[in-house]
Amino acid sequence: MEKFIALHRNHFGDIISFVTSTGRIISYQKAIMEVESGFIEGILKQVDLEGHSYLTTQDGSSFDSLPNTF
Repeated sequence: MEKFIALHRNHFGDIISFVTSTGRIISYQKAIMEVESGFIEGILKQVDLEGHSYLTTQDGSSFDSLPNTF
């Protein structure tokens, strides 16, 4: 299983992609699909009140602890 080790944010501060422990760079949407499929550990997919999917960490920590490499 892979983990997220870094991320890329756009100029608005939104996460646009993740860097995995194997060096892959995957988009936020691809990350949601891989979390659903069980390929990424330590991350949960959530759905907001409007039906939009988003990612959170299993331990409740923020993605802010990951380095922004973009």
